[in-house]
Amino acid sequence: KRPIEKLLKACVLNIDKPRGPTSHEIAFTVRELLGAEQAGHGGTLDPAVSGVLPILVDEATKCAEAVMKGGKEYVCVMRLHGEVSNEKLEEALKLFTGEIYQVPPVRSSVSRRIRTRTIYRIELLERDGRNVLLRIACSGGTYIRKLCSDIGLYLKCGAHMQELRRTRAGPFSEETAYTLLDLYAALKEYRETGNEGSLRKILRPLEEAVQHLPKIYLLDTAVDAVCHGANLAVSGIAKLEDTVRKGETVALMTLKGELVALGKSLMNSSEILEKDHGIAVDTERVIMERGTYPPIWKGGKRRTR
Repeated sequence: KRPIEKLLKACVLNIDKPRGPTSHEIAFTVRELLGAEQAGHGGTLDPAVSGVLPILVDEATKCAEAVMKGGKEYVCVMRLHGEVSNEKLEEALKLFTGEIYQVPPVRSSVSRRIRTRTIYRIELLERDGRNVLLRIACSGGTYIRKLCSDIGLYLKCGAHMQELRRTRAGPFSEETAYTLLDLYAALKEYRETGNEGSLRKILRPLEEAVQHLPKIYLLDTAVDAVCHGANLAVSGIAKLEDTVRKGETVALMTLKGELVALGKSLMNSSEILEKDHGIAVDTERVIMERGTYPPIWKGGKRRTR
């Protein structure tokens, strides 16, 4: 349990964004309320969209990209422009499940080239005439507005996204989200009474931003080398999860569960367990401060799952 002063300098908040303000405005408000140096968000929501918006503060901003790449879930109202049978609609939803290709909308801030995205699930929750309520689970970077438009093209009647709410972003869900008013009230209580309880519920350790990533646990004696930017050798691994895949982002953790760095795995978990030497992870983003652990490496126990 970190002291509240340290938590304020390296935390993540699961904010329930209302319709109206931009994601940057929400991040700015959090920064001002906390008196932080910087704050970023884990994936833009348009002003008209509400829902889960992870806000990362100071040191935790280094984890923003990992949150952005995490899977997303939305509840969406799609408006059909013509009459479509339930059978034809279900057929379209099945067709758009899996790997799809998208070109970002004209008003998008990124280059308009074809991108591959994955739709894990489209669930038809309810239908009222031409209004269709959907739950969509997808990979990061998916444009739901474009998805609705493309479904409309397939149905030959046209369609548009009428309303959208994000219910999950990476490891964060709407069940654990707090409003800006909740944050303001918790800060007021802490500053006036010293009671940390409500504030700690909102300010979460930065490790929660990487809950969804496969994890590799380092020997204590290997931690400082990674903090200095060294790649992680197989011999510096104490244990690992069997979900580690070559080429994917992994979280490098201490045996106490502290986040040390983010990196790209150069081997699958089975390969790491079989080898006694070689580089297992290309360290890409160091999170922990240098000197937190002693700068000594003397080898250690055989790594395990």
